[in-house]
Amino acid sequence: MKPPAFEYVRPQTLEEALAALEAHEDAKVLAGGQSLIPMMNMRLAQPSTLIDINGLAELSQIQEAPDGLMVGALVRHFQLEQDARIAQFCPVVPEAERLIAHPAIRTRGTIGGSLSHADPAAELPVLAALFDWELTVASRGETRVVPASQFFLSYFITALAPNEMVTAVKFPRASRLPAAIEEYAIRSGDFALAIAAAAVDSDAHGRVSVVRMVLGGVGDVPWRSLDLEESARGETAGPDLWTHLAEEAARQIDPADDLHATADYRRQLAQTLMIQALDRAHQKSVAQRGNS
Repeated sequence: MKPPAFEYVRPQTLEEALAALEAHEDAKVLAGGQSLIPMMNMRLAQPSTLIDINGLAELSQIQEAPDGLMVGALVRHFQLEQDARIAQFCPVVPEAERLIAHPAIRTRGTIGGSLSHADPAAELPVLAALFDWELTVASRGETRVVPASQFFLSYFITALAPNEMVTAVKFPRASRLPAAIEEYAIRSGDFALAIAAAAVDSDAHGRVSVVRMVLGGVGDVPWRSLDLEESARGETAGPDLWTHLAEEAARQIDPADDLHATADYRRQLAQTLMIQALDRAHQKSVAQRGNS
Protein backbone atom coordinates (compact mmCIF):
# COMPACT_ATOMS: atom_id res chain seq x y z
CA MET A 1 0.00 0.00 0.00
CA LYS A 2 1.00 3.59 -0.58
CA PRO A 3 0.24 6.59 1.62
CA PRO A 4 -2.19 9.28 0.54
CA ALA A 5 -0.72 12.40 -1.04
CA PHE A 6 1.08 14.80 1.27
CA GLU A 7 3.28 17.89 1.12
CA TYR A 8 6.94 17.36 2.03
CA VAL A 9 8.98 19.96 3.90
CA ARG A 10 12.64 19.58 4.88
CA PRO A 11 13.68 22.46 7.18
CA GLN A 12 17.34 23.32 7.73
CA THR A 13 16.98 24.73 11.23
CA LEU A 14 14.85 24.02 14.29
CA GLU A 15 13.25 27.45 13.89
CA GLU A 16 12.20 26.57 10.35
CA ALA A 17 10.81 23.24 11.53
CA LEU A 18 8.72 24.86 14.26
CA ALA A 19 7.48 27.53 11.84
CA ALA A 20 6.44 24.83 9.37
CA LEU A 21 4.69 22.89 12.12
CA GLU A 22 2.69 25.98 13.01
CA ALA A 23 1.93 26.91 9.41
CA HIS A 24 0.73 23.54 8.17
CA GLU A 25 -2.48 22.18 9.61
CA ASP A 26 -2.48 18.46 10.43
CA ALA A 27 1.27 18.14 9.88
CA LYS A 28 3.42 15.32 11.26
CA VAL A 29 7.09 15.37 12.15
CA LEU A 30 9.17 12.77 10.29
CA ALA A 31 12.19 11.51 12.25
CA GLY A 32 12.91 7.79 11.89
CA GLY A 33 9.50 7.11 10.37
CA GLN A 34 9.47 3.50 11.55
CA SER A 35 5.95 3.84 12.98
CA LEU A 36 4.61 6.82 11.07
CA ILE A 37 5.20 5.55 7.53
CA PRO A 38 3.54 2.13 8.07
CA MET A 39 0.58 3.91 9.67
CA MET A 40 0.33 6.19 6.62
CA ASN A 41 0.56 3.22 4.28
CA MET A 42 -2.36 1.60 6.09
CA ARG A 43 -4.28 4.93 6.11
CA LEU A 44 -4.30 4.96 9.91
CA ALA A 45 -2.57 8.34 9.70
CA GLN A 46 -3.21 10.82 6.89
CA PRO A 47 -1.18 13.99 7.58
CA SER A 48 -1.42 16.77 5.03
CA THR A 49 2.28 17.58 5.47
CA LEU A 50 5.42 15.73 6.52
CA ILE A 51 8.11 17.86 8.16
CA ASP A 52 11.38 15.96 7.81
CA ILE A 53 13.71 16.97 10.66
CA ASN A 54 16.56 14.60 9.80
CA GLY A 55 18.74 17.50 8.70
CA LEU A 56 18.72 19.10 12.15
CA ALA A 57 22.09 18.04 13.56
CA GLU A 58 21.43 20.02 16.74
CA LEU A 59 18.84 17.39 17.73
CA SER A 60 21.30 14.50 17.38
CA GLN A 61 23.56 15.36 20.33
CA ILE A 62 24.15 13.57 23.62
CA GLN A 63 25.45 16.02 26.19
CA GLU A 64 26.33 15.76 29.86
CA ALA A 65 24.60 18.23 32.16
CA PRO A 66 25.21 19.05 35.85
CA ASP A 67 22.04 17.24 36.91
CA GLY A 68 21.68 14.60 34.24
CA LEU A 69 22.23 13.66 30.62
CA MET A 70 20.56 15.49 27.72
CA VAL A 71 19.68 13.32 24.74
CA GLY A 72 18.56 14.96 21.52
CA ALA A 73 15.28 13.84 20.02
CA LEU A 74 17.01 12.58 16.85
CA VAL A 75 19.38 10.23 18.67
CA ARG A 76 18.82 6.82 17.09
CA HIS A 77 18.10 3.56 18.88
CA PHE A 78 21.45 2.13 17.81
CA GLN A 79 23.22 5.11 19.39
CA LEU A 80 21.36 4.54 22.66
CA GLU A 81 22.45 0.91 22.46
CA GLN A 82 26.12 1.62 21.74
CA ASP A 83 27.06 5.01 23.20
CA ALA A 84 29.42 4.71 26.19
CA ARG A 85 27.90 7.72 27.95
CA ILE A 86 24.44 6.16 27.86
CA ALA A 87 25.80 2.82 29.09
CA GLN A 88 27.55 4.51 32.00
CA PHE A 89 24.75 6.87 33.00
CA CYS A 90 21.75 4.56 32.50
CA PRO A 91 22.93 0.99 31.84
CA VAL A 92 19.42 -0.41 31.45
CA VAL A 93 18.85 1.66 28.29
CA PRO A 94 21.21 -0.43 26.10
CA GLU A 95 19.62 -3.52 27.65
CA ALA A 96 16.18 -2.29 26.61
CA GLU A 97 17.34 -1.24 23.17
CA ARG A 98 18.40 -4.77 22.31
CA LEU A 99 14.78 -5.81 22.83
CA ILE A 100 13.43 -3.29 20.32
CA ALA A 101 12.42 -4.70 16.93
CA HIS A 102 15.37 -5.46 14.63
CA PRO A 103 18.72 -3.79 13.77
CA ALA A 104 17.37 -2.13 10.64
CA ILE A 105 14.63 -0.42 12.63
CA ARG A 106 17.01 0.55 15.44
CA THR A 107 19.25 2.19 12.83
CA ARG A 108 16.50 4.64 11.84
CA GLY A 109 14.13 4.96 14.79
CA THR A 110 14.72 7.76 17.31
CA ILE A 111 14.13 8.37 21.00
CA GLY A 112 11.96 11.40 20.28
CA GLY A 113 9.88 9.49 17.78
CA SER A 114 9.38 6.52 20.08
CA LEU A 115 8.24 8.66 23.00
CA SER A 116 6.03 10.85 20.82
CA HIS A 117 4.40 7.77 19.28
CA ALA A 118 3.42 6.76 22.84
CA ASP A 119 2.84 3.08 22.30
CA PRO A 120 2.32 1.68 25.82
CA ALA A 121 3.80 -1.65 24.69
CA ALA A 122 7.10 0.00 23.70
CA GLU A 123 10.24 -0.12 25.82
CA LEU A 124 11.31 3.54 25.95
CA PRO A 125 8.01 4.91 27.31
CA VAL A 126 8.31 2.31 30.09
CA LEU A 127 11.82 3.50 30.98
CA ALA A 128 10.72 7.13 30.72
CA ALA A 129 8.08 6.44 33.36
CA LEU A 130 10.49 4.42 35.51
CA PHE A 131 13.12 7.15 35.76
CA ASP A 132 10.95 10.27 35.43
CA TRP A 133 12.61 11.40 32.23
CA GLU A 134 11.90 15.02 31.31
CA LEU A 135 10.92 15.88 27.75
CA THR A 136 11.81 19.28 26.30
CA VAL A 137 8.93 20.31 24.08
CA ALA A 138 9.16 23.26 21.69
CA SER A 139 6.78 25.30 19.59
CA ARG A 140 7.43 28.53 17.74
CA GLY A 141 8.46 31.03 20.40
CA GLU A 142 8.03 28.75 23.42
CA THR A 143 9.81 25.86 25.11
CA ARG A 144 8.51 23.84 28.03
CA VAL A 145 9.57 20.77 30.00
CA VAL A 146 7.08 17.94 30.48
CA PRO A 147 7.78 15.10 32.93
CA ALA A 148 7.08 11.62 31.63
CA SER A 149 4.34 11.21 34.24
CA GLN A 150 2.37 13.97 32.48
CA PHE A 151 3.39 13.25 28.89
CA PHE A 152 1.58 9.99 28.12
CA LEU A 153 -2.20 10.48 28.11
CA SER A 154 -3.62 7.41 26.35
CA TYR A 155 -2.96 5.04 23.47
CA PHE A 156 -0.80 7.02 20.99
CA ILE A 157 -1.88 10.29 22.64
CA THR A 158 0.53 12.65 24.40
CA ALA A 159 0.57 16.10 25.94
CA LEU A 160 2.02 17.52 22.71
CA ALA A 161 -0.03 20.29 21.11
CA PRO A 162 -0.41 20.17 17.29
CA ASN A 163 2.30 22.85 16.89
CA GLU A 164 4.81 21.22 19.27
CA MET A 165 7.56 18.65 18.94
CA VAL A 166 9.96 16.92 21.31
CA THR A 167 13.48 18.32 20.93
CA ALA A 168 15.35 16.59 23.77
CA VAL A 169 14.98 14.10 26.60
CA LYS A 170 16.70 14.57 29.93
CA PHE A 171 17.84 11.52 31.89
CA PRO A 172 17.88 12.73 35.53
CA ARG A 173 20.20 11.29 38.17
CA ALA A 174 17.60 8.65 39.09
CA SER A 175 18.51 6.99 35.79
CA ARG A 176 21.68 5.73 37.49
CA LEU A 177 19.67 3.44 39.80
CA PRO A 178 20.34 -0.30 39.38
CA ALA A 179 17.56 -1.43 37.08
CA ALA A 180 16.35 -4.28 34.89
CA ILE A 181 13.77 -4.75 32.17
CA GLU A 182 11.95 -7.97 31.26
CA GLU A 183 9.46 -8.62 28.49
CA TYR A 184 7.76 -11.41 26.60
CA ALA A 185 6.99 -11.33 22.89
CA ILE A 186 5.65 -14.17 20.76
CA ARG A 187 8.56 -13.71 18.33
CA SER A 188 11.85 -11.92 18.84
CA GLY A 189 11.44 -8.33 17.67
CA ASP A 190 7.65 -8.28 18.00
CA PHE A 191 5.90 -5.90 20.36
CA ALA A 192 5.82 -7.39 23.82
CA LEU A 193 2.66 -8.82 25.33
CA ALA A 194 3.87 -7.29 28.59
CA ILE A 195 6.93 -5.41 29.84
CA ALA A 196 8.18 -5.04 33.40
CA ALA A 197 10.90 -2.62 34.44
CA ALA A 198 12.20 -2.14 37.96
CA ALA A 199 14.84 -0.16 39.80
CA VAL A 200 16.00 -1.23 43.25
CA ASP A 201 18.49 0.08 45.78
CA SER A 202 19.13 -1.34 49.24
CA ASP A 203 21.53 -0.80 52.13
CA ALA A 204 24.19 -3.12 53.52
CA HIS A 205 21.59 -4.72 55.82
CA GLY A 206 19.34 -5.67 52.90
CA ARG A 207 16.74 -3.01 53.63
CA VAL A 208 15.12 -1.40 50.59
CA SER A 209 15.78 2.30 50.19
CA VAL A 210 14.31 2.69 46.69
CA VAL A 211 11.93 0.61 44.60
CA ARG A 212 10.49 1.74 41.28
CA MET A 213 8.17 -0.42 39.18
CA VAL A 214 6.59 0.14 35.76
CA LEU A 215 4.52 -2.19 33.58
CA GLY A 216 3.98 -1.75 29.86
CA GLY A 217 1.51 -3.33 27.47
CA VAL A 218 -1.15 -3.71 30.17
CA GLY A 219 -3.08 -0.47 29.69
CA ASP A 220 -3.27 2.74 27.69
CA VAL A 221 -0.16 4.24 29.33
CA PRO A 222 2.79 2.78 31.23
CA TRP A 223 1.54 1.74 34.67
CA ARG A 224 3.26 2.89 37.87
CA SER A 225 2.08 3.17 41.49
CA LEU A 226 4.00 5.57 43.73
CA ASP A 227 2.05 4.34 46.77
CA LEU A 228 3.05 0.74 46.14
CA GLU A 229 6.68 1.76 45.68
CA GLU A 230 6.63 3.75 48.92
CA SER A 231 5.21 0.78 50.81
CA ALA A 232 8.39 -1.19 50.07
CA ARG A 233 10.79 1.28 51.67
CA GLY A 234 12.50 -0.20 54.72
CA GLU A 235 11.34 -3.73 53.93
CA THR A 236 13.76 -6.63 53.59
CA ALA A 237 14.79 -7.12 49.98
CA GLY A 238 14.21 -10.59 48.60
CA PRO A 239 11.82 -13.03 46.94
CA ASP A 240 9.01 -12.57 49.47
CA LEU A 241 8.92 -8.80 48.92
CA TRP A 242 9.22 -9.10 45.14
CA THR A 243 6.34 -11.58 45.04
CA HIS A 244 4.16 -9.35 47.21
CA LEU A 245 4.86 -6.25 45.11
CA ALA A 246 4.29 -8.08 41.82
CA GLU A 247 1.04 -9.64 43.04
CA GLU A 248 -0.24 -6.25 44.14
CA ALA A 249 0.78 -4.68 40.83
CA ALA A 250 -1.05 -7.44 38.95
CA ARG A 251 -4.11 -6.79 41.07
CA GLN A 252 -4.10 -3.07 40.27
CA ILE A 253 -3.67 -3.22 36.50
CA ASP A 254 -6.60 -3.62 34.12
CA PRO A 255 -5.36 -5.15 30.85
CA ALA A 256 -7.70 -5.81 27.96
CA ASP A 257 -8.44 -8.94 25.98
CA ASP A 258 -7.21 -8.90 22.40
CA LEU A 259 -6.32 -11.34 19.65
CA HIS A 260 -2.85 -11.89 21.16
CA ALA A 261 -3.71 -12.62 24.80
CA THR A 262 -6.49 -12.57 27.36
CA ALA A 263 -6.54 -10.04 30.16
CA ASP A 264 -5.92 -12.80 32.74
CA TYR A 265 -2.91 -14.08 30.81
CA ARG A 266 -1.42 -10.58 30.58
CA ARG A 267 -1.98 -10.06 34.30
CA GLN A 268 -0.19 -13.30 35.17
CA LEU A 269 2.57 -12.52 32.70
CA ALA A 270 3.06 -9.03 34.13
CA GLN A 271 3.33 -10.48 37.63
CA THR A 272 5.98 -13.03 36.60
CA LEU A 273 8.00 -10.49 34.63
CA MET A 274 7.91 -8.00 37.50
CA ILE A 275 9.28 -10.56 39.96
CA GLN A 276 12.13 -11.24 37.54
CA ALA A 277 12.82 -7.53 36.97
CA LEU A 278 12.84 -6.74 40.70
CA ASP A 279 15.16 -9.64 41.43
CA ARG A 280 17.64 -8.75 38.69
CA ALA A 281 17.61 -5.07 39.67
CA HIS A 282 18.34 -6.04 43.26
CA GLN A 283 21.19 -8.31 42.18
CA LYS A 284 22.69 -5.38 40.31
CA SER A 285 22.29 -3.19 43.41
CA VAL A 286 24.12 -5.73 45.57
CA ALA A 287 26.90 -6.12 42.98
CA GLN A 288 27.24 -2.35 42.65
CA ARG A 289 27.54 -1.94 46.41
CA GLY A 290 30.15 -4.72 46.52
CA ASN A 291 32.25 -3.02 43.87
CA SER A 292 32.15 0.40 45.50
